[in-house]
Amino acid sequence: MVWAWYMDDSCEDQRKPHRLQPEQPVTLEQLRALGVHSYTLDADNYETDPALAKIRKENNYTWMDIINIHKDTLPNYEEKLKIFYEEHLHLDDEIRYILEGSGYFDVRGKDERWIRISMQKGDLITLPAGIYHRFTLDENEQDVPELLPVLSGSAVHCSAFG
Repeated sequence: MVWAWYMDDSCEDQRKPHRLQPEQPVTLEQLRALGVHSYTLDADNYETDPALAKIRKENNYTWMDIINIHKDTLPNYEEKLKIFYEEHLHLDDEIRYILEGSGYFDVRGKDERWIRISMQKGDLITLPAGIYHRFTLDENEQDVPELLPVLSGSAVHCSAFG
């Protein structure tokens, strides 16, 4: 299950939680109001998971691939991490499913404040077209995040993960 909160303005290591003090949690309802939806699925059986198949069918998500974010497997690893953390948006929805490991998606709220969404194995998130966002590994970097981007349309619309 994803957890979300408003972020502090610290420029400290992006992999840290960056929680405000006192904390300001963000509810799933607040995320949904932004068009951000989350699901917890069976990552070990994603190829045959009926819940994932249903989400893909209902939303016409027809294309997917797997991105393994690890310094030993991702070409230009450090450069890619910087690209992933640059604020950007897409013209299409972005869907990410964590098959292994953990990380953070940050999204801009309607008030322009950053909301940090903590994701781990089994979490799937959909970000609506036009929402500013970025991704970073968390402090558990030794747990290699393996992301399954599930996109609508062709690979032309994939983000920096592709």
